[in-house]
Amino acid sequence: MTYLRMTGREFHEAVVDSESLVNRMLSNLLEEHRQIVGPSEQQSWRNSLPVLAEDIAAAGLEGIDVFLEYGLPLTSQRVDAVLAGTNPRTGDPSFVVVELKQWSSAKSYEDDENLVVVPGTPDPRIHPVRQVGGYSRYLVNYLAALEENSEWVNAVAYLHGVGDRSAISELVEMEGAELFIGRERDAFRSFLRERLSSEDGSGTGDILVNSAVRPSTKLMSVAADEVRRREQFVLLGNQQLAVDLVRHEVENAHEQNRKRVIVVSGGPGSGKSVVALSLLGELGRSGYSALHATGSRSFTQTMRRVAGYRSRETQSLFKYFNNFTQAQENGIDVLIADEAHRIRETSNNRFTSASNRSNRLQIDELISAARVPVFLLDDKQVVRKGELGSVRDITAYAASQGLDVLHVPLGEQFRCGGSAAYVEWVEQILGLRQGEPAKASIPADDTFEIEVAGNPWELEHLLRDKQSQGYTARTAAGYCWRWSDATKDGLINDVVIEDWARPWNNKLERRVGNAPPSALWATQEGGFDQVGCVYTAQGFEFDWAGVIIGPDLVWRDGRFVSQRSHNKDPHFRSRAAVPDKDFDLLVRQIYKVLLTRGMVGTILYSPDVETRSALRMLLN
Repeated sequence: MTYLRMTGREFHEAVVDSESLVNRMLSNLLEEHRQIVGPSEQQSWRNSLPVLAEDIAAAGLEGIDVFLEYGLPLTSQRVDAVLAGTNPRTGDPSFVVVELKQWSSAKSYEDDENLVVVPGTPDPRIHPVRQVGGYSRYLVNYLAALEENSEWVNAVAYLHGVGDRSAISELVEMEGAELFIGRERDAFRSFLRERLSSEDGSGTGDILVNSAVRPSTKLMSVAADEVRRREQFVLLGNQQLAVDLVRHEVENAHEQNRKRVIVVSGGPGSGKSVVALSLLGELGRSGYSALHATGSRSFTQTMRRVAGYRSRETQSLFKYFNNFTQAQENGIDVLIADEAHRIRETSNNRFTSASNRSNRLQIDELISAARVPVFLLDDKQVVRKGELGSVRDITAYAASQGLDVLHVPLGEQFRCGGSAAYVEWVEQILGLRQGEPAKASIPADDTFEIEVAGNPWELEHLLRDKQSQGYTARTAAGYCWRWSDATKDGLINDVVIEDWARPWNNKLERRVGNAPPSALWATQEGGFDQVGCVYTAQGFEFDWAGVIIGPDLVWRDGRFVSQRSHNKDPHFRSRAAVPDKDFDLLVRQIYKVLLTRGMVGTILYSPDVETRSALRMLLN
């Protein structure tokens, strides 16, 4: 977790030299957590932190713990401040989550109570009370010490730059957090005194620091409640903004007879599919027609099985991209295109029934089908030639049709323990980001766990041990071994490394022995005993991911080098269809996908001795 911790007294003393405090915060975020902060955020610190420090001192709370830029667990999202002390009435631990805004005024965005705009920034923002309320709920949901003690946590949005309530008169009151403006400093200080004792409470912050972090909400295990009954996910920042913006657009699509395209982009684990399911549940409960679609059979089948449970009606909400070749224009309110980086050029392929094949652009089919088309994607997860669902592709096509595009980037990182440093390390060693691969490194205090196994038996043993402790675990590999059809005796042990041999995941849509159907390898019991590939692992997450980097990518002369002759993927068989340059990029992106499936840790193995040695060197 990111934070700069000090007592209220130390905080008040530190803001006397605000530039020095800003430099300390910059150094902490850059050196320890690899986070770069832009000039506008630095200026907000200079403007806001002295105000908060003065209020804490004036309230007589110099003995409390103050956490600045507190990182929410398992994400890269930061809260402006968390104040920790004891409740003056009960003596219980007490925490106040603070969101600071230096705005001078704010208005609702197109009469939507959940969205606001501020002078000089025309793009909509989430209502500050809604924003900070989400932070406090997230802490309760993810810190075990707070799980049964939600009453310990309060939240406040402090718009200290607003001089009069008339400047924010369009902002409606909301539950979940308090809101104060600069003219109400006395009331804000009273609010703090009511929740934090003036006695020394500087040890209370240890509760946050030492609390166990519960595993992230498992997307698959809660999907049924999300879609069929009630919302289970806590959305943060731009995740909530994306949901609010879609709902806003679908309401206005009818009233104003307009159409806009929404693109939500983010890296591994940034919450794209959480946004998708939250949308599906909320829109359905509001009476709007909405469908979820992907280009992944594994993901769609899993959604149908888990989210739909035994309801065929719910299962029917989950479609494929090639299901919309003959869809009526604007026939549904919202189409949620999840994993949109897997959009193909057309739906004229072997996966589309003959009667539904089309030479029309698949992007056109998807945009046409709904009043509000929503695309959730990661540009860096394209793993096959001909996948065209990038932000640029969608934006360009929408513009050619005269349609506006609203883009919401998800900066949070939920997978990989919220470790931006690990994801950057993966991209750098694979040559997908600037910087010498051999000089990639991860801070020693990074919370994400990585190990290099000496052989496949050790890899399997380590993962099995994690599974016995209650974690989810799977092994995936590069497509470097032939993939046989099952026989009457079961699956064939195709993945052979010395005396270790395991089968690929089941190809069939029914169980074979203990192996679950192909599309359910990642989520159903029995999947641990087979090896998955990128096509069955993409879109899913496990607590622990085992990754076998096959001989199609080896370390030579200080960098990874692709060896196409060792790859057995039929998609890459033709050099005419997939030139060597394209193969080299795609195989690196495939391993990036496999290496970012874990939420707690990753165990690596390569059968190549030099590569295995390099991995240990790269992990220092």
